[in-house]
Amino acid sequence: MNPSNETHQQQILPNVHNPLQFTIVLPHSDTNSNPNSSLSNPSNVNDLLTLGIPRKRRRGRPHDTLSSNQVYNLPPEFPNNHQTTQNSFGSNHFDRNPNIGSDQAAQVGVSDEIIVINKEATSEALIALTAGFPADVLTEEEIDAGVVSVVGGIEQVNYILIRNHIITKWRENVFNWVTKEMFLDVVPSHCSKLLDSAYNYLLSHGYINFGVSPLIKDKILAEANTKGNVIVIGAGLSGLAAARQLMTFGYKVTVLEGRKRPGGRVYTRKMEGGNKVAAADLGGSVLTGTHGNPLGILARQLSYPLHKIRDKCPLYRLDGTPVDSKTDTKVEIAFNQLLDKASKLRQLMGEVSQDVSLGAALETFWEVDNNSSNSEETSLFNWHLANLEYANAGLLSKLSLAFWDQDDPYDMGGDHCFLPGGNWRLVQALAENIPILYEKTVNSIRYSSDGVQVAVNGGQVFEGDIALCTVPLGVLKSGFIKFTPALPQRKLDGIKRLGFGLLNKVAMLFPNPFWGTDLDMFGHLSENPSTRGEFFLFYSYANVAGGPVLMALVAGEAARSFESMPPTDAVKRILRILRGIYSPQGIEVPEPIQTVCTRWGCDPFSLGSYSNVAVGSTGDDYDILAESVGDGKLFFAGEATTRRYPATMHGAFLSGLREAANIYHFDTNRALRGKIEKNPSKNAARELERREQVLELREVKGGDEMRLNYLIEKLGVKLIGRKGLGPGADDVISQIKAERSKSKPAVTVKSGTLKPKSAMKQKLVRKAKILRKNNNQSLPVKGVGGNDVEVKVGGGSVSGMTKLVVSESIPSVNMNVGEGLIGNFSSSASASDPPNVEGLGVGVASRDWDLVELDGEML
Repeated sequence: MNPSNETHQQQILPNVHNPLQFTIVLPHSDTNSNPNSSLSNPSNVNDLLTLGIPRKRRRGRPHDTLSSNQVYNLPPEFPNNHQTTQNSFGSNHFDRNPNIGSDQAAQVGVSDEIIVINKEATSEALIALTAGFPADVLTEEEIDAGVVSVVGGIEQVNYILIRNHIITKWRENVFNWVTKEMFLDVVPSHCSKLLDSAYNYLLSHGYINFGVSPLIKDKILAEANTKGNVIVIGAGLSGLAAARQLMTFGYKVTVLEGRKRPGGRVYTRKMEGGNKVAAADLGGSVLTGTHGNPLGILARQLSYPLHKIRDKCPLYRLDGTPVDSKTDTKVEIAFNQLLDKASKLRQLMGEVSQDVSLGAALETFWEVDNNSSNSEETSLFNWHLANLEYANAGLLSKLSLAFWDQDDPYDMGGDHCFLPGGNWRLVQALAENIPILYEKTVNSIRYSSDGVQVAVNGGQVFEGDIALCTVPLGVLKSGFIKFTPALPQRKLDGIKRLGFGLLNKVAMLFPNPFWGTDLDMFGHLSENPSTRGEFFLFYSYANVAGGPVLMALVAGEAARSFESMPPTDAVKRILRILRGIYSPQGIEVPEPIQTVCTRWGCDPFSLGSYSNVAVGSTGDDYDILAESVGDGKLFFAGEATTRRYPATMHGAFLSGLREAANIYHFDTNRALRGKIEKNPSKNAARELERREQVLELREVKGGDEMRLNYLIEKLGVKLIGRKGLGPGADDVISQIKAERSKSKPAVTVKSGTLKPKSAMKQKLVRKAKILRKNNNQSLPVKGVGGNDVEVKVGGGSVSGMTKLVVSESIPSVNMNVGEGLIGNFSSSASASDPPNVEGLGVGVASRDWDLVELDGEML
């Protein structure tokens, strides 16, 4: 049955135990589980020091290995205990400042003005870490938003402490709406602007006060038409998250959904018959990671329990007998070693690895390393390949060797879980009171400076100020929706490069759980590599569905051929496998009461399951898909628009919150611009003129050097805060990135794991700092106008030196562009206000002199 044809009937799903307090429901037989662990509010800080990373290679069968855990080391500037004295501001003054190391104290230039909110700075940093914030630096998004006037200074340290404290206090009670006033007693008055900055950023970007608790839902305005009209295309997790957030901001929202139900690829089907009723997740089913997962926060707000998926996963041979545990372990170790070899291979190959598939590398290594003709070991190896294809919803022969696992460093830590009763319970709560129009299939989107027009089947046209498109990547690839004007070629190329794979399921409701309730999954081997993904893994939903439901997964090449397989044939094959396993044990396998087969590849509203990094693609393509077009009129969200969390339910949800924030900020800047144009004053007109000059950068060709030259010599400005440039900033940045990608390889290889270009750039800058510190020497630096600039380093790193002497004459400018005050950019600049040149600013106030010629590459 096609999931897209199901009606809006999930309100009558079976009721599952609903405790008053949020916990993770753990099987009694699992002695290694921690019953006190919490998804969004870990009770033990030490548990967060080691966050279990659910690597893609183990998503279906998450064994604990050395490579499946990532240890997070916190910097020394966040202690729990220290000696303090009270200062005149009411904040704590350090005899010896433990919140910052001696080297860092020298860099920021102030060692005794760091505030102390409480004595739990380390634990609060860990909580913020689970929300995606580094412990001791700002995120690029925070820098873009201009949350502090100078990046890298004492102000940044205080901002981070305040930010972490706000996040922690809300996570302690996610049922409530936190306000700035709640923190006035603990944040010193001289840091009130930092409190405003941190609170406003966290609120507008959806890090606090989001979700479905009654107190938070009350904040959605009854007459939400104070800011404009937004049309959201798609009622999946991303569309629902964005709609709720936008309504909280005061927007009038209309959601257009082609199906007869909300949820998109998250679909819980009610199964019933023979006095049995159960709920089966036919789409997104597993909450991958428990620390900081926003879907866990929703479950906590609704007092829904979670069921930890137990690691036990026995494998069975073709004849139904269990695989020997020693052989199983031996092949699994060998398989993980092959993945490690593939990682080393891509390091050696460099950018050439972008044109090689992961499957080709793994199968070649297996043929070379496997000297045995043991057919069982080969079948086990193929099972692991099928598991990997399940994790990526794609054929290994099409996955990029270079970037298939580029999102692994961002995986949520903690357990994998099921939500008893199905994920529809979250969808239902998110959709409540959201104006959703069902069976509205969008076929065209027209966008211009005047607004947007969205046409649906039947000729009806919806008009609005802004549109947010959340349709799956498969639909974008099909070209079914016509965009006018056409999407930029850059975005079209990204859509084409990214992969969009397929995973299908067979849900079966039985009279009884004959397979037992002591495990949550088991696997079955196949002797044919082309069918290795056919019913290779079974999930038991007996403990979470309200009835005895067994789910068979179909991955890889088998998932595509399954789309044309008659359901009766599928049931016969599955029963043959199950009876081969359980009949020899004297266990009778009955006929299923009801069976449902998915066809996600044929579903016109998805045309597949979830995204992956295909050969020729990189993580940058996720960023490209997320870029807005039409001068802030058309935005994009969905799991295929987040490079950190693609192919996950929480990634889709977070992308919706992200785009709600982007819409809000773009619209706010546009309103400010219109206000200035309508009510010009002398100063306002000058500021507007300067903005127009900055936007001229989009016309400058020839790469970063030419743009930097134009910026400094022609305009004489230093950018701070992308939002301050107005809606045209993204176009400028896109051109910069496009120009850079033409002239430099997309991958830089060093020892260790493969790093994307942006991460490698930061690594090289840090290396340059160390050299300067150790050698105390003058370094030649490439000048933006072709001349040499001499940077004299006297005692410490660039960001810590007391004087920065530049031999090239640059005019002194003190001006205000957008949101932030631009400091002096002169021929003699202090360390507290160094000039910013990295990537034409891109919202970076400046951490160091980043325009450095190192190993022949402009950083």
